[in-house]
Amino acid sequence: MRYLAFWLILAGGISVVSAQESKQPDAQNEEPPARTEYMGRTIAQTMHFNGAPWLIRESREREEDCATMLKNLGAKKGTTICDLGCGNGFYSLRLAKLVGEGGKILAVDIQPEMLHLLELRSKKENVTNISPVLGTLSDPKLPPASVDLILCVDVYHELSHPELMLSHLRKSLKPDGQIVLVEFRAEDPDVPIKRLHKMSKEQCLKELSANGFALRRSFDKLPWQHMLFFGKEMADPSKSDSSTKMPDQMSKNPQN
Repeated sequence: MRYLAFWLILAGGISVVSAQESKQPDAQNEEPPARTEYMGRTIAQTMHFNGAPWLIRESREREEDCATMLKNLGAKKGTTICDLGCGNGFYSLRLAKLVGEGGKILAVDIQPEMLHLLELRSKKENVTNISPVLGTLSDPKLPPASVDLILCVDVYHELSHPELMLSHLRKSLKPDGQIVLVEFRAEDPDVPIKRLHKMSKEQCLKELSANGFALRRSFDKLPWQHMLFFGKEMADPSKSDSSTKMPDQMSKNPQN
């Protein structure tokens, strides 16, 4: 019962923080106006750091099969991975072990309290290859062409500035880098998560393709979530008048 309140964060929609309430690294730096909708989708609000215990609940492995997700992520020794919206480090700590001492985890969050919790957990587990990064609502503050893989677990649907964030993320990726979206399936009514915190595969493809990404592959064997791998298109649509046409992969229903 102790995790019931935190389960309701997503299942019932409590304890969220709006874009205006989120703390930023410099109050003098004004963010562009936050979106409430994007390409026909209502943007969900971000979980407040008070809900952090829900991220490390005992039932998460059973509900989401996190081990299988990581096994199919393709993380390699010595690489640099960004854990976007890292929270208190549920995945950052696991990713740190996968990339080894020669690799690096850039753990990005917009709430300094979350990063503090991550640092405490990293110190307790003696993990030294995680670099906490305090991003903003519109900028993850990542170095250009530095990241091999960006992991977004149940995060993308909460981005209040999706176009700006995707533009920054695209620039931070190495030429062959990928961004991986793990999102609760909106197509499945049996997934017990609030509708605003779900995304359909079609919606993910529509939004990412409109921002310079192409679907490379997908893994569809997780209990509740999509796992979609996107690489960079050759042309950046932010520099042209490219359309938002759906990619050919959608009709092929790609599988891993």
